[in-house]
Amino acid sequence: MATTEKTELSKDARTNPRGIPYAPFVDRVEDYVSTRAEVEPALKSFQEMISKYQFMEANNQRRARGLRDKIPDIQKTLDTVRFLQKREPDADPLEATFELNDTLYAKANIPANTEEVYLWLGANVMLAYPLSEAETLLRSKLEAAQASLANCDEDLDFLREQITTLEVATARLYNWDVGQRRKEKSAGGEGDE
Repeated sequence: MATTEKTELSKDARTNPRGIPYAPFVDRVEDYVSTRAEVEPALKSFQEMISKYQFMEANNQRRARGLRDKIPDIQKTLDTVRFLQKREPDADPLEATFELNDTLYAKANIPANTEEVYLWLGANVMLAYPLSEAETLLRSKLEAAQASLANCDEDLDFLREQITTLEVATARLYNWDVGQRRKEKSAGGEGDE
């Protein structure tokens, strides 16, 4: 029975929406291992899974941090484009200071009848867009970044839960092994009397 249960657990292909597998939940250790000889490989397997989950967690944390930095910039750019769209055609030119680099700024006079903006797309690419297209692009980029951040946060919660599940499974397996050793020791000691 233990071998069929073990193969069922190892073939468990359930994943979260982004393909991260669920950790095996070990309710009864006897259903997962049948002898003490199977304990060490199972513990090693659990430790490997924990390491993989921790690696994924670190990557998701880094990705979420990047998105949290990027979202305000996209929002600020979108707000600027919307501001330019709402300006009256006969308004006075607007003097603006804009960031070229972390420590480098430039001044510009923006006429009231501005119809296009230049957006920095990254990888040394800047393109001119009509204001309406720029707004559409920025809105879609903002929505995608927010959805991606939500997915990262969801995955981080999921990964923490899987790590905890494996830590509990490891403790149960280890405690079962200690109990089996005590039983063997006491069974061996009774025969000597």
